[in-house]
Amino acid sequence: MVAEPLTSQDDPDIERAMALLGPLEGRVMRAVWTREVAESFVVRDVATLMPQLAYTTVMTTLRRLADRGLLTARAEPGRRAHEYRAAGTAADYLVRASNNEAAQFVARYGDAALSAFAARLADLTPEQRRRLEDMAR
Repeated sequence: MVAEPLTSQDDPDIERAMALLGPLEGRVMRAVWTREVAESFVVRDVATLMPQLAYTTVMTTLRRLADRGLLTARAEPGRRAHEYRAAGTAADYLVRASNNEAAQFVARYGDAALSAFAARLADLTPEQRRRLEDMAR
């Protein structure tokens, strides 16, 4: 049974996360994160939601999302199909993606990047500071 679907208003991180993905990957992950498919699903479940796409296109996209760590894939015993699940929430993906981008930023710009980060910290509102401290814990 599929849980009650979410909307982007229920979870604004979904829209932010989708902006980091390609159009097809974003459509698939929206279906996963908004619970349009069951918690555990197979290619056919997603292909049914997107009948304009070839089955092999959906299969390749799911495999790529698993390779990128957004989905987990498990071989179904006695079947050729793989069972997929979300590897985390949209918020989890945003944390991972932002950590990767921050590391790339520092690798590219060195101390100048750290200085820019420090300057941004000084501009935070008290609410933003509280949220940042909460996330750091």
